[in-house]
Amino acid sequence: MRPSFTLGIEEEYQTVDPVTRDLRSHIKTELLAKGKRRLEERVKAEMHQSVIEVGTRICRTIGEARDDLYDLRRQMIHITEEHDLVLVAGATHPFADWSAQDIYPDERYERVVEDLQQVARANLIFGLHVHVGIEDKEAAIRVMNSMRYFLPHILALSTNSPFWRSRNTGLKSYRAKVFDKFPRTNIPDSFNSWGEFEQFCNLLIKTNCMDNAKKIWWDIRPHPFFNTIEVRICDIPMRADETIAIAALIQATACKLWKIHASNQDWRQYSRALLMENKWRAVRYGLEGKLIDFGKETEVDERELILEYLSFIDDCVDELGSREALAYIRTILDNGSGAQRQVRKFNETNGDLNAVVDYMVEETRAGLF
Repeated sequence: MRPSFTLGIEEEYQTVDPVTRDLRSHIKTELLAKGKRRLEERVKAEMHQSVIEVGTRICRTIGEARDDLYDLRRQMIHITEEHDLVLVAGATHPFADWSAQDIYPDERYERVVEDLQQVARANLIFGLHVHVGIEDKEAAIRVMNSMRYFLPHILALSTNSPFWRSRNTGLKSYRAKVFDKFPRTNIPDSFNSWGEFEQFCNLLIKTNCMDNAKKIWWDIRPHPFFNTIEVRICDIPMRADETIAIAALIQATACKLWKIHASNQDWRQYSRALLMENKWRAVRYGLEGKLIDFGKETEVDERELILEYLSFIDDCVDELGSREALAYIRTILDNGSGAQRQVRKFNETNGDLNAVVDYMVEETRAGLF
């Protein structure tokens, strides 16, 4: 049976003081309560008190997802302003110190901190997660196995975290290096079946590694409670248009790979070790570097690979109604990822990180009003 390929998009935002430009907790205001009153379960707290997460409804098309996400961003921008805060979409804050940020008072997060200690406390990062509906569990595992190959390409497009604690890290996604200190992260191994994945989860639960499969934080995972695969590798982009383009790319990739498998064909599987070489290149260089074409055993410019990637999924785009959304991928290639644009602003202003934050505020609002 053909999957639904529905979409669900989650974004994690920074709440920032408009004067100091530093992160500021929203817990001391009614921001979260007001968000829940207006947006119901589409808004929730995250582990740190200066992080707030939104999630779209289950959307049948990328057009529905765009409308829902734009509404969420607009509403959260208004709500933060009502509480003398500003909303920022960036995967790290340019100069905030994680040690000055409080943990949200929730039993779930307290357990994570107790388990992971400083690794959890220092995890002051902001991501984009995209769910794609694939109801058949065996099909979901097959698509996940194959989509692992494309994760570095997707990450490169989303890179938006070049700064950490007032330093230009030289990386385009420093968020990825903060998060991989957690256990059960990065690109997963492949699985032969849903049963093998279940056995893996049950063993970790039985041996007290985790209490449920939501504690698997891989770059892509079958969601333990929804009939989706969840791509978790992305930095949150600054612009909503970037998020929608990347979500459309992920949806079309899932559709293309499902079609390949449904035709009794397969996408060549590469080892996790090889795929991690490409992830590092995406983390370090973003769109400015080269990834390895493992079939040809050669390096290829990332922008050239993205154009090949768009051609690869093209026969799925019209049936999904995502051609307009995907066209923005070329805009990202032309203008640079969020990380490139942040560094550009940093250089233009002689290293003024306050100016970088102001730029991120503007970009978070771009195209919404």
